[in-house]
Amino acid sequence: FWMADVMGDSIVAEKAKLEIEKGHIQSTCYACRFFGLMIAAPLSSILYSWKGPAYVIGMLGLLPLTIFPLIFNLRESRDIEIRPTSEQCNEIWKTVCSRAVWQPMGFVYVYNLLQVGNSAWKEFLKTVVGLTSDQLNMILVVAYILLYFGILAYKYYFITWSWRSVYVMTTLLNGVFSALQVLLILGITFGLPPFWFALGDDAFAEFISGIQFLPTTIMMVHLCPSGSEGASYAMFTTVNNSALTLSSAISTNLLRIWTVSKEALESGYLKGMVNLTLLTTALQVSGLLFVGWLPRTKEDLTKLNHQSSNHMGGAVFLVITFASILYSLVVGVLNIINPGWMGES
Repeated sequence: FWMADVMGDSIVAEKAKLEIEKGHIQSTCYACRFFGLMIAAPLSSILYSWKGPAYVIGMLGLLPLTIFPLIFNLRESRDIEIRPTSEQCNEIWKTVCSRAVWQPMGFVYVYNLLQVGNSAWKEFLKTVVGLTSDQLNMILVVAYILLYFGILAYKYYFITWSWRSVYVMTTLLNGVFSALQVLLILGITFGLPPFWFALGDDAFAEFISGIQFLPTTIMMVHLCPSGSEGASYAMFTTVNNSALTLSSAISTNLLRIWTVSKEALESGYLKGMVNLTLLTTALQVSGLLFVGWLPRTKEDLTKLNHQSSNHMGGAVFLVITFASILYSLVVGVLNIINPGWMGES
């Protein structure tokens, strides 16, 4: 599945580089991807409630086979010369040493690293607010729907905005919705049932994420050298995903600062939840401090290409990326083999 995903991204990246007006192919492809996610979310929820997890797992194994006939519609150039792996690695090394790569990707990494979530939030919704599993699934379904509409919003409206403007606007809006979670913790819902208030907070945050998603992927395609689109794009997405994974690990570590265990929530002690929510909100918004690293437009990104490369910048970029992956793997394994090793419930 990973290889197929990388191959699919490579095809999109190759075609996107041929566009005159960049971004339209990617926005269309990702709109189709998230449309499928939007449809699958409620169907899987219904199937799980009706038949149980075995049927859901079975569908996960069988449905991907339905796209097999479509593979033969892909036009593929055969008998072409494939450059040696060492040559491709050298090309990627030259790419990451360019300021046009490590500066904007540095922003992507730091920004995603600061998007630290509140790992105790779902426990709060179940224990204090009293949401059922069906209600939590409903929040997830609505979130996926709004994620799809966020993609469409960027495709048809925000695509003309500068990348910095998109990040500033979406980050500030995300900060507002994160701060609204404090009101729910304090029981201030302005007359709305807690479920609908929580639904608005979580779901609209995904809408904002949808708007913010495409500028990053469009920028990554611009950074890919011709002939190594697949490997380069996979590396850039790895940087993006490793930062998010490390952010999740940091989120788990933050549970140790204040008392937010299930027992504390059941006893009515909510001060820890308020403090943790305020801290994570501040961290998420602080990503704007680094928005100056991000080029405003594709033209600004092109100008950076003419500046000299920096081997130190490329080396730091790669070391941080692989160190983040290693740390996330260690934390993930420890969470599986020794749950609660950091003191969380």
